[in-house]
This record gives sequence, structure tokens and C-alpha cells, in this order.
Amino acid sequence: MAQPTAKCEDCGAFIKRFILCPPSPALPPSPPLPLHGLTFAVKDIFDIEGHVTGFGNPDWARTHVPATSTAPTVLALLEAGATCVGKTIMDEMAYSINGENKHYGTPINVCAPDRVPGGSSSGSAVAVAAGLVDFSLGTDTGGSVRVPASYCGIFGFRPSHAVVSTSKVIPMAQSFDTVGWFARDPMIISKVGHVLLPLPGETNVELTHFIIAKDCFKYLGSLGEQISHIVAKSVEVSFGSHLITNKNLGNYIYEKVSLPREFLSNASGSQASTIPALGAVSFAMRLLQRFEFMINHGKWLESVKPSIGPGISERIMEALASTDDNVDSCMKLKSELKDALTSLLGEYGVLAIPTVPGTPPKLNQDSTTLEDFRAKAFSLLAVAGLSGFCQISVPLGLHNGLPVSVSLIARHGADYFLLNLVQAFYQTLKEQAAVVWESGL
Repeated sequence: MAQPTAKCEDCGAFIKRFILCPPSPALPPSPPLPLHGLTFAVKDIFDIEGHVTGFGNPDWARTHVPATSTAPTVLALLEAGATCVGKTIMDEMAYSINGENKHYGTPINVCAPDRVPGGSSSGSAVAVAAGLVDFSLGTDTGGSVRVPASYCGIFGFRPSHAVVSTSKVIPMAQSFDTVGWFARDPMIISKVGHVLLPLPGETNVELTHFIIAKDCFKYLGSLGEQISHIVAKSVEVSFGSHLITNKNLGNYIYEKVSLPREFLSNASGSQASTIPALGAVSFAMRLLQRFEFMINHGKWLESVKPSIGPGISERIMEALASTDDNVDSCMKLKSELKDALTSLLGEYGVLAIPTVPGTPPKLNQDSTTLEDFRAKAFSLLAVAGLSGFCQISVPLGLHNGLPVSVSLIARHGADYFLLNLVQAFYQTLKEQAAVVWESGL
């Protein structure tokens, strides 16, 4: 985990502070509850009884009443012994990966104070990175846990789609919405998983093969070569070099998935810097998200006409203009991608890709400057996003003063396996990263 470089009282992470204690049992449990003594924060997209769920926007908060019940995920964490200490700031309506909120302020990225914290679960990531809580809850639709985890130098886990309850969580786009979580070390991220994921979990499962997506790491230039070396060496030391394969992921998807010509042409036209097949996958994911977002929130947006910040307002306007013309094509591509990646990884294979295509962008960058970065980012994020696979962003420390990460992806339903794998070789990853960053290899 990257070490914080800035100190602040709450780093602008919280929108509301309160205490929710675990239920008091008649007798002390034996053994102790799995999350006993741990604290957590919750993104302001989860219902908590008696509190308005603000969804990152004051007009939303103004036009909605307090929740009458609490999200099952929050209740499960409380019942496991953890204490909730408040709700965190998020990007408006969960429609950004930057973490900047014009109404409530931008939480401070403690690893890089002049950089964005990442969104939309910005406050939840910052609360963990700053040591204000032991773990936190976020949501990840297009990348809203993975991105801030990478930018803030912490672990961020996006579970397989539909395996963790999203009940009493405001939907963004149901085909992609997941409840994810952040922590500073792999043990806690795994403990939370054992509470929220369906039981029984897989144990003592061995890695069968490890695929490094070489074309994806080229997005990062020389940094991508360094990260690939760190990952390969760590797998070699921990599990053996015979498990490692280098793969051109874009070519594999192009060969195995029926990519509509218009999706490929759009990707090559408006996202010229991306790998064509991944650009098409990203395009399909974003089309579906826009349509589902419009179905979920279009009426409220048109009736209330809320104040929305720059960047997000343009994306919302695109969503409101969306139609169902390409929905069937997107859903077909979604199904084929899941099948292709399942075939690639098998039961217990892992795919390594960059979480994001570089270090965190600077604060207040204009959208034109970020366009290329965002296109590359979503082409990476869409791999697990559209397939519904589980993914964890793993911190690799600071390189030139900025947090660096790698992402590991496993098949749908292999969540326990992925969490256990990270625990098994994270220490080796840290050691190998330290060698590379110090030597400049």
C-alpha cells in the first residue's frame, strides 16, 4: 500500500458523520465476530435507516425522504462486529471516475494531494487511504471502486456481478452495478469478502495459469513494462514460472467475440488510442449504461432539472438522449465476452491488466485533456465490467511519488479464490515492486 503524503482531519471524505454500532449480543460470541473492532464508512448511495441517501447531489437529497430501512450489506457488516462511522462523498449520481464534486468538494487524495482521488466512490477510498476507517463500502458500475483504489494506493475489490446484494442501493445501471469495498491490506479486504460473499467459499484452490495482457500494459509505456516484470517475477517466485503466459488480449477478443462493425468503427474513430477490440467492448458497456441510467433516472432529471457539475452534466445529457436501438447487440456482445473470457481463464486462471492507463490525473483538468486517458481507462475497466467477472486492484507502492497498481481478474464466481490468491502472494509483489522502483529497472 502507498504511504500517505498529506495529513488532514477527515480529508473531505465524509458528507455526514454518525455512529452505528454492532448489535449487542446477550453473551460475548466465541470465537469473536469476524470484523470485531473494525470501523467502516459507507458511500452515500446506500440506504441507512433515518438518513437521506444523497446520491452525490443536493437536489437529489432535497427531493427524497430519509430511508426507512438499511441496506443488507451494511447490516451484514454491523452484525459481523464492525462499527459504521458515517457516509462518504461521491460523484454526482455515480456518473464519473474522477472524484470531483462541485457541490460538496473533492476529497483529498492523501497519496497525491494535487491529483484527483478517483470516483465515483471517492470519499470511501480516501477515508481508507487516510486511515480514518479500516475499510469502506463503495459501488462499482464502470470502475467506481477500482479507479479510486488505484489512485489512492489501496486495495479495491469489485465482486462478480450479482453475487453481493445491491438491495437498498440506488441503481446506476443494473447490468453492471456491484457493491465493492476498499481496505489498506489484503487480510481485511478478504475478511470483508467472507462476510459479504455467498457461503461456502472456496478454500485451498491452486492457481492453474496466469495470463499477462501485454497489449494492455503498453498503454503505460515503460511503466507498463516495469509492472509486467514485477507481476511476472512475483508469480514465478510464489507459484512457478510455468504458470505464466503472455497474451494479446485485444486479438483474443477480436477472434472470439462477434464485435459489431459499428462498435469497432466508433472505437477506431472516437477512441483512436485504444486497442480496437477493447474500445468496442467499452463502447458497448457505455451504451448499455447510458440506456439503463436513463430508464432509472430520466423522469427525475427531467422533472427536477438539478444542478449538475461539468463533465457529468454532458454525460447525463447523452444518457437522456439514448435509445434501445443497440441494446440487443450490446447484450449479445456481453454474453459472448463472458463466454470467451471463461474459456480463457478456466476455473482458476487469472488475467493481469493495468487498473488504469497511468497515474492519477491532476485536479481540475479539462475534459479534452482527459479524453484520451478516459478512453483507455474504460477499455480496461470494461473487461470485467461487461463480462461480470471479479477484479481486484492491488497497490504496488509509489513510483516517482505517485501511486501505482495492477489489477487481477478471475472468472465469475471465483471471488474467494481471487481474494485468497492476493493474500498468498501480496508480500512478494510488494518486495518485487520495491526492488524495481529502487533500481529503476
